[in-house]
Amino acid sequence: MDQLTLGIGTRLQHSQYGPGVVVGVRYAAYLISFINHGIKEIDKTDNRLDEIIPENVSAEIETSSEIEKSLLKILRLWGNISEVVPLGERWQKGTMLLQPFDKTQKPKEIPIEVFFHKIVMLRDRLRVMEQQVNAHKLLSDEDKVGLQQYITRIYGSLTTFNVLFKNKEQWFVGDKGSEL
Repeated sequence: MDQLTLGIGTRLQHSQYGPGVVVGVRYAAYLISFINHGIKEIDKTDNRLDEIIPENVSAEIETSSEIEKSLLKILRLWGNISEVVPLGERWQKGTMLLQPFDKTQKPKEIPIEVFFHKIVMLRDRLRVMEQQVNAHKLLSDEDKVGLQQYITRIYGSLTTFNVLFKNKEQWFVGDKGSEL
């Protein structure tokens, strides 16, 4: 691999250590977290590295807060781990009642925590799909943009559920300013 200044979050393959993710950038080396070998410092010119998915390509050294954000992203990508997303306090221990129009039919009661967990799982899976589309090697840039716009519209369709989230920064966000 040519010497590049890859950013934190770049997924790599090393012929000796296997798959890994850049978790730190130094002047002449990367700190790479390998799945089976832990964190290793690898020279930027090491020809045993192959870039899989570039992220945050930059000439700058990253800060600790950026490293923490990248590590969370890496854990989501590689470990199928999702962040803890708290339910809004007013909804805790609440229930949803789905009442059919026909009153002779029994309504369905669902704990809001269960419904909210499914919404969060849906959001996490959309994020993974979005990352896979962006990293796909066979799709053209035009195809990626088209699929990305479709995913953004899906996020926009889910904004109704933002009322359930405790933290605004975890809300669904669609295409701002669009009349969809």
